[in-house]
Amino acid sequence: MNKLFKKAAAVCLGVMLAFPAAVFADSAQDGENTTGTDNRNSISIVFSHDMHSHLEKFGKIRTVIKETKKENPQTFVLDAGDFSMGTAYQTIFKEEACELRMMGAVGYDVTTLGNHEFDYRSGGLSEMLHSAVESGDKVPQLVIANIDWEKTLADGDLREDGKKLQTALENYGAKNYTVLKRGNVRIAVFGIFGRESASYAPESGTLFKDPVETATDIVEEISAHEKVDLVVCVSHSGTSDDPEESEDEILAQEVKGIDLIISGHSHTELEQPIVVGETIIASAGQYNDNLGTLTFTEKNGEYELTDYELRSLDSTVKSDEATEEKTAYFKELADEEYFSQFGYRWDQVLTDNPVDFTDISVFGTEQGEDTLGSLIADAYKYGVKKAEGEDYTDVDVSVAPAGVIRASFAKGDITVSDAFNALSLGTGKDGVAGYPLVSVYLTGRELKLAAEIDISISEIMSPARLYFSGLWYSYNPHRLILDRAYDIKTGESRDSLSEIEDDKLYRVVADLYSAQMLGTVNSMSYGILSVAPKDAQGNEITDFEEHIIHKADGSELKEWDALAGYLKSLSGKEIAEKYGQTEGRKVQVDSLSPVQILKQPNRFFFMITAAAILVIAVLVLVTVLLIKTVRRVRYGKNRIRKKDMIFRRR
Repeated sequence: MNKLFKKAAAVCLGVMLAFPAAVFADSAQDGENTTGTDNRNSISIVFSHDMHSHLEKFGKIRTVIKETKKENPQTFVLDAGDFSMGTAYQTIFKEEACELRMMGAVGYDVTTLGNHEFDYRSGGLSEMLHSAVESGDKVPQLVIANIDWEKTLADGDLREDGKKLQTALENYGAKNYTVLKRGNVRIAVFGIFGRESASYAPESGTLFKDPVETATDIVEEISAHEKVDLVVCVSHSGTSDDPEESEDEILAQEVKGIDLIISGHSHTELEQPIVVGETIIASAGQYNDNLGTLTFTEKNGEYELTDYELRSLDSTVKSDEATEEKTAYFKELADEEYFSQFGYRWDQVLTDNPVDFTDISVFGTEQGEDTLGSLIADAYKYGVKKAEGEDYTDVDVSVAPAGVIRASFAKGDITVSDAFNALSLGTGKDGVAGYPLVSVYLTGRELKLAAEIDISISEIMSPARLYFSGLWYSYNPHRLILDRAYDIKTGESRDSLSEIEDDKLYRVVADLYSAQMLGTVNSMSYGILSVAPKDAQGNEITDFEEHIIHKADGSELKEWDALAGYLKSLSGKEIAEKYGQTEGRKVQVDSLSPVQILKQPNRFFFMITAAAILVIAVLVLVTVLLIKTVRRVRYGKNRIRKKDMIFRRR
């Protein structure tokens, strides 16, 4: 950037800070023909989901919306939730509601809530909704139909936060559904919060009704009271390759009368829509990489899908300058109100990266060691050592699940905001953005189980893919499930590994959310898998917030801050040497050899083997009994035939 450009940027920024109301004046009509012509036979919908605070693409979104509305004035713009949590813009989520205000500024009509809108819990979400209203800016209509207020407000532990959220949603003007009119067409849009989304928001303090039952009731209500051309569901439920887990496909199968489902949550990118009966399911992917557009055309009194496209928001799309100015305003606020607390600036360069780390779009999708995961797990250890100083107690193992890692690093400069984006989720007890690190203790037996969770369970739940620092093991995909990890040891490098003692307590560091989820493994597996995080004395932890790691100044050690500090300590050469290739933290042994299949079997091997033997024994017993029964029947029939023959001879 040259000096002249810097001066011009400074002048623009000064104007924005001086006149924020002018900056956010409603510009929805700029360059658009929204009054429209008689175009009754065509409805266009622009859609997105899982934005995760990626506001840097909003200039391009604005351009696509304007172009689409120019082509067809009967265009609606919809979003299916998780519009927040993923970049440093989220750090001013509660105070500025920048995501909703930017959505309003570029022309969004409707959005819904995703599980990450609850990352600051229901209290933080309530503050954000109030801030959005108080800003006076245009914001999208919020629709959410299946919050169970009766049960939430009847629960003594949830009642207070539930009332605050209910008040905030009412103040915002949230509805179960809304009817939008543009030109000569009307569409009804309702919002659904999925089952898995609810399970991914354990601290939401909010209970939800069954999505299918709620959607059925809403569609019936719309049919009875509204005259609309399309019924659209903005759903934060998602789709899956497993039909039993594909919530929005199930929704389409079970609920008749939904014309279109905008499917968020699973970050799915559908090049072609899924069609279930008469329902279209559309998904555009994550992080504003694409913007979906589709068109319905009236034929013989019915609207049929005639066009579907995912528009890549790449360099071919010109960014709207006025929108970029709005984004720059929020960026400066985040710098001043958040990063300054940590002694950083948004664009501050931490180090130069020469490594091709795994792209986040495929990170964690395959089993095995990954250098991005290793880097982050190592950073946790580094951060704790720096934070605790002379009081540091050795961390035996640190763990970073794939589900909390939200961005990767490209070659070149890594900035502070890049480090934040990689670990951008959640908040701590302090209410400040970013999950803090916590210290817990696990037995050696539980450490081995953690390795097995990574190898066996993550094949079913990819967010549970675990990356460790200090834990090393081999695994064989051909072994029995829950017995695939073996040769499990601890140490700083492969040259200094130690055998794990089953009953010894080992210090383990993880982010707050992951530590809490470790504590739920037992209940989620119905007691089959038992992991109980403990304190240094071996007492089971019930309140993980009491075990948050703090820095010398008393502030929480945020996981992204630990990562930023670690990256700052490394030169590009050091990154290349340590993370340019894998180290053997997880070694795949792809062998059918009996020696490898039976090496170091754990208790699950014997349990599964015993169960299999029992099943086989039962099958053999049943088979024997059936054979005996058949023989008796045949023997009886043969005796009857013989008697009959004797009788005839007589």
